[in-house]
Amino acid sequence: PQKTSFHRSQTLGYKNGFAFPRLPTVGIGGERLYVNQLSQAELDELSNQRRTLTYGQAKQAPPSGFIPAHVAFDKKILKFDAYFQEDVPLSAEECYRIRQVCIYYYLEDDSMSVVEPVVQNSGLPQGKHIRRHRVPKNDRGDHYHWKDLNRGMNITMYGKTYRIVDCDPFTQVFLESQGIELKPPEKMVFDRYTELRRKPVHQYTTPSDFDRLKQFLTYDKQVLRFYATWDDTNSTFGENRPYVIYYYLADGTVEVREVYEQNDGRDPFPVLIKRQRLPKTFVDKKKTFPSCVLEICDQDVLEWYTAKDFAVGKSTTLLGRTFFIYDCDKFTQNFYRDKFGITDFQPVEIKKKPLEGVPQVIPPYNGFGMLEDSLQNCFSLFPKPPRKDIIKMLENDHKVLRYQMALESPNPEDRKRRFILSYFLSNDLISIYEPRVHNSGIIGGKYLGKTRVAKPGSTPENPTYYEPSDFSIGSTIEVFGHRFVITDADEYVLNYMESNAESFPAAMLQSLRDHFRPQQVVKEPAKSDIPMLGTSKQELDELVVQVQEELKLHKHLNNKNIREAFLQCDEDGSGILDKARFLALCDSLSVPTNTFLINKV
Repeated sequence: PQKTSFHRSQTLGYKNGFAFPRLPTVGIGGERLYVNQLSQAELDELSNQRRTLTYGQAKQAPPSGFIPAHVAFDKKILKFDAYFQEDVPLSAEECYRIRQVCIYYYLEDDSMSVVEPVVQNSGLPQGKHIRRHRVPKNDRGDHYHWKDLNRGMNITMYGKTYRIVDCDPFTQVFLESQGIELKPPEKMVFDRYTELRRKPVHQYTTPSDFDRLKQFLTYDKQVLRFYATWDDTNSTFGENRPYVIYYYLADGTVEVREVYEQNDGRDPFPVLIKRQRLPKTFVDKKKTFPSCVLEICDQDVLEWYTAKDFAVGKSTTLLGRTFFIYDCDKFTQNFYRDKFGITDFQPVEIKKKPLEGVPQVIPPYNGFGMLEDSLQNCFSLFPKPPRKDIIKMLENDHKVLRYQMALESPNPEDRKRRFILSYFLSNDLISIYEPRVHNSGIIGGKYLGKTRVAKPGSTPENPTYYEPSDFSIGSTIEVFGHRFVITDADEYVLNYMESNAESFPAAMLQSLRDHFRPQQVVKEPAKSDIPMLGTSKQELDELVVQVQEELKLHKHLNNKNIREAFLQCDEDGSGILDKARFLALCDSLSVPTNTFLINKV
């Protein structure tokens, strides 16, 4: 009681910057200590050293091997049975719907998934509700763990609350081994509408003496076939069309099929009346609603069509259409012979009215394009080009007959115009070309492109075209309203006619020979004078060069005017002028005449 100092000495010291404990040197209040005090760690170390001195160094157990979570918990899944309630606002029969789901917890990565078992014909999008991932638990970033799951609890995931009612045996054993106390399981909840649909609908059946099963087993795959026609000629565009009526003995149904013929112009819809029971006599009831849109039941029908209602040579009305049966097959004949004793199966001959041929009226030719090419538009929707004579084209390729023509016209300017008519033997086409004449005031060139020219008086239905036999010297041809007179022809025309004399009249061939004889007489002396003078081609070329050099000395001369003047003097186009006219033409054009060169020319 007389003690007044109770302070304790410091036992915490620092050495080299590290804190370490030390034993007190004095007691409480500075009293003297008579025994050395040891810490608990020092006492434990002394006890261990004593054991080591007695038994030797202790052997430590090897550490256990590290097993990762994805290996230790591979394919280990916790399964919980749960349900959630879904509102049904637009139904008068139910207000809510209970939907059963399975919650899976994967121990290897702490992920979860929610799957609803698929129910056939449920009309609901079922299957996976939440895909496998770590489901967030709250807004702080925590995720659901298997310690948070238990039976008889509610769990909210993404705004939808699930009620866990039970789990599988593996889940129960795992949670109990981890020290979790499981709640007792609950029963799965079902809604009233689902339970009502599971109850079988009560059906009332009236016993009947007619055995349908016996009829099916007896007449299965036995069908009566009748050949009939439906006469619809009284309606607009109607016709007499063939059909086949099938009567199935197994269930008393009737089917009507249309006979589809190739290229008959109709869409292939073979079934006119599908297989069904056809009513023969209805119950006489007055109805205000149209009966065509109502389903037919047994109470509305007094009698149905049976096999005895079909016979060869009689008419049968099926759904408002009258079919005339004119024949049947062999099986149908045997069935009626054994069942009803009918033996008369004489087929009725159906006379078909011959189709009236519609004459094809070809419209008049409008003048565009060739007649044969334009005519193809009247024969086909997709016109094809007219056929060509390939043999004729190959034999007469590049063979052209050329004629010179003059235009018959009251205008004197047009009478001087000359044209070249070309007749192509490969395709019988004609083209007309007008040579250009300088200072004539008429633009020459192509006058008529390649085309076939019809003779005057021919009709578009039976056209007659110009042929090589129609072209003779002095003959007149008419080309689209213009009249031409043939004044000359090419020598190839004479050679072609002589090689094909059987195709041309003898008078025409003789007149052409008489036309070419004066020109041949003039050309023969000209050809004979050259060797008499002893000139050759080289000397003739030198003479041409001398004449050109002489003309170049007189620069005031216009060679173009000189050429036109010589062409105008050569009226017949023979290329020959006499010496007197030649000298007079040179004097009128002021062309210097060298006597030596003129004699040499």
